[in-house]
Amino acid sequence: MNAIRVNAKGADIDSLELELAEVPRPAAAAGGCVVEVASAAVNPSDVKAALGLMPHAVWPRTPGRDYAGTVVEGPAALVGKQVWGSGGELGIRRDGTHGRYLSLPAAAVREKPAGITLLEAGALGVPFITAYEGLRRAGLPQAGSVVLVCGGNGKVGQAAIQIATALGARVFAAERRGSAYRGHASGAVRVIDASGEDIAAVVREETAGHGADVVYNTVGSPYFEQANRAMAIGAAQIFISTVEKPVPFDIFAFYRGQHTFVGVDTLALDSEACARILDKLAPLFETGALRPFPVLPAHTYALARAKDAYRAVLQGAAERVVLTP
Repeated sequence: MNAIRVNAKGADIDSLELELAEVPRPAAAAGGCVVEVASAAVNPSDVKAALGLMPHAVWPRTPGRDYAGTVVEGPAALVGKQVWGSGGELGIRRDGTHGRYLSLPAAAVREKPAGITLLEAGALGVPFITAYEGLRRAGLPQAGSVVLVCGGNGKVGQAAIQIATALGARVFAAERRGSAYRGHASGAVRVIDASGEDIAAVVREETAGHGADVVYNTVGSPYFEQANRAMAIGAAQIFISTVEKPVPFDIFAFYRGQHTFVGVDTLALDSEACARILDKLAPLFETGALRPFPVLPAHTYALARAKDAYRAVLQGAAERVVLTP
């Protein structure tokens, strides 16, 4: 079968030893299955792992965490089913999804929602799983909750906004350029221009002083101080990334505000844990409350052009980049 192989880490994309290779098709292990991959997103973490920025990555390997495809071997109840999934171990600690076939435990495989195409389903995993896991650990918002998403037009930001509005929350989205919200939402999204507006002041003014019950900070340090000032009493702030590691931290304001900080690293969630999160998300996709990201032809790549796809992600592509094995 054809698969992308990363033989050793590279200093940059051009020096990366990434090749399209012919490798043996995997067999289904006991209690497992084999999926023929139809689409597989290229996530920033896939590229970082290939460049040697994930200390637990193994070499050589096939990268890729997200996938959608058809089960071609395994339990009779699964064979022929169109499935989707993701996993923090896939493509990092073991061979992943950027190849034609993928071997998985049957317990990690879930049938995709009927209203989503295979191409779309392969682009959903990491952003929606990350968004849901952060919101779950912070306490899922309810109708009337106030949610502030810092970096609202990023894919995790869009997924968090979709989930929060689907649950009835009132949502603010901070963007550095104040551009309009680009994703789907089940309710209004108040975009705050972080380049000219005081995020905390806007949130407090427009919530009669209450502030945000949940802050989903997808960027980290650039929004840290303003996000803290925007938090309501008892609020939680979620972190998945940062630019700078050290940040100024007011312990007094933290404990007086009864705040909680939540760190989310989906690399720690294996494919079975991710499948359980997809169980929670699938009904919302079935009803249309959640919608897939657009997958555009210009951002869809054959395996032979994988290096171009990785380069596009590294350069900050605003759209989902997807391989079609």
